[in-house]
Amino acid sequence: MAIINTKLKPFTTQAYHNGKFVTVSDADLKGKWSVFFFYPADFTFVCPT
Repeated sequence: MAIINTKLKPFTTQAYHNGKFVTVSDADLKGKWSVFFFYPADFTFVCPT
């Protein structure tokens, strides 16, 4: 489901960038275009890949 032009809710999460883990928040993305992909239950017993 596409949710283009939807306001982003406040969040903080870990991301892997340039060989290390960094903290990313909604404040880091303010005023920038962003694309998010979510893979629920990926790499668990639900998904055998």
